[in-house]
Amino acid sequence: MIRAGRLLEPRVAAALVLTAAVATVGGAYVFEYGLGYVPCALCLMQRKPYYVAMVVAAAAALVPNRTLARSGLAALAVVFVVSAGLGVYHAGVEWGLWLGPSDCGGTPGATAGSVTDFMQSLQKTRVVSCTEAAWRFLGLSLAGWNVLISLALAAFAAAAATRSRATPDTLAR
Repeated sequence: MIRAGRLLEPRVAAALVLTAAVATVGGAYVFEYGLGYVPCALCLMQRKPYYVAMVVAAAAALVPNRTLARSGLAALAVVFVVSAGLGVYHAGVEWGLWLGPSDCGGTPGATAGSVTDFMQSLQKTRVVSCTEAAWRFLGLSLAGWNVLISLALAAFAAAAATRSRATPDTLAR
């Protein structure tokens, strides 16, 4: 059994952040490729911090130096705060709190070989605009869920980065 304090060890925490980032982007891919939701420009922009985080988290999980791993976790906290900001912006656009980019809309990825193929692909594809939430769960759109996930990952990474180097011997005193 893993102790709770062990989860905040720099390399373990980085591996957990990496796992969460891969799972989050994997979920986005399920919506895109499995359910046919075409992501808008803001949706795609929200994935970029996760791609950066995957590289940084993998490096922090593999580096043998605890100080470097902690630095990686601090960087991950910043990356996920930025990700949360992007999610807030997109959710605000969906709720009509502010305007989004003028060119924001879904674009089908591949072109079809014939008109019939194209028409069939249109029937299977749900093109979404940045101003409309394609899906909501518990009142939150995917952008809203990104905010919550990003803030949780930022807090976890920051906690692991700033965790004291106390050992069980010094905790007992």
